[in-house]
Amino acid sequence: MTKIILPDDDDELAAECDFEAFRASGKGGQHINTTDSAVRLHHRPTGITVTSQESRSQWQNRQICLRKIREKVAERNVVAKPRKATKKTWGSKQNTLAEKAKHSAKKKTRSSRDWE
Repeated sequence: MTKIILPDDDDELAAECDFEAFRASGKGGQHINTTDSAVRLHHRPTGITVTSQESRSQWQNRQICLRKIREKVAERNVVAKPRKATKKTWGSKQNTLAEKAKHSAKKKTRSSRDWE
């Protein structure tokens, strides 16, 4: 997988995005019903879409969306280390067998056939 590189400038990053403003939902009363303050940004090169309706200001929501895009790209750029197969230690195997033997002995005491 190739590493995704974003421009450092917010204006250049915004130029790579499709911008959409819409009316936010939730609390806020008439102010929310009259302004399109919520923002949705779709970053075309990566296909990442983020939304923000946290603020009453469209400009602040746009800045929040740009920050969210940078965070998502940073998450995608992280390379997971491959897992190494490991075996149980001898001591842990012995402990498991001892617990099984103890449980088996407990269950054998429950099923006595004295009633026949």
